[in-house]
Amino acid sequence: MELKPKALFNKDGDTDLAKRRMINGNTTNLNDFNNVKYDWTSQWYRQAMNNFWIPEEINLSQDIKDYRNLTDEERTAYDKILSFLVFLDSLQTANLPNIGAYITANEVNLCLTIQAFQEAVHSQSYSYMLDTICSPEKRNEILYQWKDDEHLLHRNEFIGNLYNDFLEHKDAGQLVKTLIANYILEGIYFYSGFMFFYNLGRMGKMPGSAQEIRYINRDENTHLWLFRNILLELKKEQPELFTPELEEEYRQMLKTGAEEEMSWAEYVLGDRIAGLNLDRVKDYIRYLANLRAKGLGFAPVYEGYEELPESMAWVDTYSRANDIKTDFFEAKSTAYTKAGAIVDDL
Repeated sequence: MELKPKALFNKDGDTDLAKRRMINGNTTNLNDFNNVKYDWTSQWYRQAMNNFWIPEEINLSQDIKDYRNLTDEERTAYDKILSFLVFLDSLQTANLPNIGAYITANEVNLCLTIQAFQEAVHSQSYSYMLDTICSPEKRNEILYQWKDDEHLLHRNEFIGNLYNDFLEHKDAGQLVKTLIANYILEGIYFYSGFMFFYNLGRMGKMPGSAQEIRYINRDENTHLWLFRNILLELKKEQPELFTPELEEEYRQMLKTGAEEEMSWAEYVLGDRIAGLNLDRVKDYIRYLANLRAKGLGFAPVYEGYEELPESMAWVDTYSRANDIKTDFFEAKSTAYTKAGAIVDDL
């Protein structure tokens, strides 16, 4: 299916909301906050704006001491997982405008613009963490570990290549695959990566790092549901992009993403981290894959892993800072408050 980029200035654009489309529409690009077709974007926009925070607001003085006292295995995992997260947020910041160039609903593009800004803040947050706890030489070593670690390079390439495929083949089908890749990144990779920092926090280590991640997690939750809703709207408007055969292909992408994450967990965590058990971590990743499949109306990726494993319920507790709902579009948010209101109440 052909995919048309939106015009920048379009005097002949449609102003009739009934004619607005997620892709291949005829938009004026006017940001009219009072006339939107996709009503959920208004709530999303307000939540995202109220989530504003500054990385340096969080005190990392204890982390400076704790980082030196981590076990070798904990420090290695900290460095590698942080390196991966920095790459993912950097890639998101760069790629979101490529997606927005083909979204012809201005209210959705407003959301994507805020997301790109927040991804840049996340990268700044990781940089602040590294600048605080280690030397400039160590910081650079961590940031560019993928140049020497083939496992980390492979992780980066999985998402990076999917994004590059869209740059080379700009058609509607490839756009959906890029959206699914984004959904995997936001809903499986980030959530799995955050788990490690939450585990350090519950073990009484690196409290500032865990708090930074909670702020980031709150943002990523909104990003996840933004892409979920974009995909669901496309499913209604362009059913030819969601045939049973194509849905199975997207479902297999979720499975591949989960398998990649489980392989990474085996490499970077294993059974070497106090408080974490590899089998339980893998169960949690399978659960995440099923949760994301369910969100798009797909069949489970892994039978028998539809519920959050009881042994990993503590992860959910950490990610629900101040009882902010993680299922943003299925439950009314309980906290339209600035991120500064998040306190370490665990």
